[in-house]
Amino acid sequence: LTKMKSCAANTLSDFFFEYETPRQVLVRNKRVGVVCRLIQLGVLAYIIGWVFIYEKGYQITETAVSSVFTKVKGVGSTNFSGVERVWDPSDYVFPPQGDSSFVVMTNYILTENQTMGKCPEFPGRYSCKSDADCKKGTYNRTGDGKLTGVCVKETKTCELLAWCPLENDQNIPNPPLLMSAENFTLFIKNSVTFPLFGITRSNLVEEIDGKTIKNCLFDPDKSPLCPIFKLGDIVKLSGFTFETMAKQGGAIGLVIDWTCNFDYDVKKCKPKYEFHGLYGNPRVKDTSKASVGYNFRYAKYYMGDKMEKRTLMKVFGIRFDVIVQSLGRKFDIIPTLTAIGSGVGIFGVATVVCDLVLLYVLPRRDFYKNMKFKYTDTAAQVKDFRSQQVC
Repeated sequence: LTKMKSCAANTLSDFFFEYETPRQVLVRNKRVGVVCRLIQLGVLAYIIGWVFIYEKGYQITETAVSSVFTKVKGVGSTNFSGVERVWDPSDYVFPPQGDSSFVVMTNYILTENQTMGKCPEFPGRYSCKSDADCKKGTYNRTGDGKLTGVCVKETKTCELLAWCPLENDQNIPNPPLLMSAENFTLFIKNSVTFPLFGITRSNLVEEIDGKTIKNCLFDPDKSPLCPIFKLGDIVKLSGFTFETMAKQGGAIGLVIDWTCNFDYDVKKCKPKYEFHGLYGNPRVKDTSKASVGYNFRYAKYYMGDKMEKRTLMKVFGIRFDVIVQSLGRKFDIIPTLTAIGSGVGIFGVATVVCDLVLLYVLPRRDFYKNMKFKYTDTAAQVKDFRSQQVC
C-alpha cells in the first residue's frame, strides 16, 4: 500500500512539475538551409501580401441594407397619324411609383377602338382551306382569340372571337416614336446601412449640396458623384446606341457599388456607378436570336356606343434595373488573430519539406536519421529500462 501511494505521488509530481520538449538537431547543410529559408520567405510573403494586404484578413466584413428611390423627368412629343401628342413622366414611366426597376417607353404600336367580336386572323396565323381546319373552341398560344370554327375565304385564315380589329405588330415604327426620351433625366436616391458598424450613407454625399444637385449631370470623369443621369448617356455608357435600343426596347443594369473601408474617415465611403447591358438588348442585328428587345401591352377601357371598347398599346421601352452591391470592412481583433494563427501554422510546411529532403534525398541521409531519431528496441535497453522502474 505504501509503495502504491509512493508511485501515485511520483506520477502526480511528474505530471505537474515536469515539462517535455522535443529534441532538435541543428544541421549545418547549405542546401537544406536554403530550402528552409525560401519556403519560410514564401509563407511570409503569402501571409503579408495575400492574407493581409490583398484579402484584408485583419478586417471584419458586412454587406449593407439598401433602399432605392428613382424619379424620371422630361417631356416629349409624338406625331402619330397626324395627331400630335405630348408625353410626360405619368405617360411613359411604368410603374410610376419610383421603384428601383422601371421602364421608360421609347416606341409603341397603337390599336384603337377595339370591341369584342368576330374577325379573321392575320395571314400566316391559323391558315385554312375549309372550316374543318378551324377546330371550334380551341386556342393557339400565339393567337389572338378563340376559334369559331369558320374559315374566312377572303383571308384564308380562321375566324376568331377576340378584341377586333386585331393588333398588327409586324411593322415596328422606325425611327422610334419617342426618340426624345434620349434627353430625359433620371434621379436616383440611394441609402445604405451597415448595421454591424452602425453606419448609414447616402449617395447624396457631402459634395452634393442643394445648389449642385440643381445643375449637375453625371459624367464619369467630370462629375462622377452626381445622382442625375441622362438616359442617352446611360445607354451609351452601357455600350449601345440609343436609337437601336429604343426601337425594340432593351434592359440596362445601373450598378451602385459601395465598397468602403471604415478604418478611414466615413466620408471617404462614396458610391461608384457602373452601367451594363442586360438580357434582350439588340446590340447587333441578329435574326437568329430567339427574343430581342423588351415590350409589354396594356389597355385603356372605355364605353362608346353603349358597348365596352378599349385602346391597346404595345409598349417598347428600356428597362432600368438599379442594382446595389456593397461591402463594408473594419479592423477587428478576432479575424486578425485567426489570420496570424493560420499563417504561423503554415510555417510548419518548411519543417516537413526540409525533413523529407534531409532524411530521404541527401547522400548522408542515414547519418542524419541516426542523429534525429533515438532507437530503443534492443533487448539490453529494454532490460535496463525495466530495472530502473520504481513502480
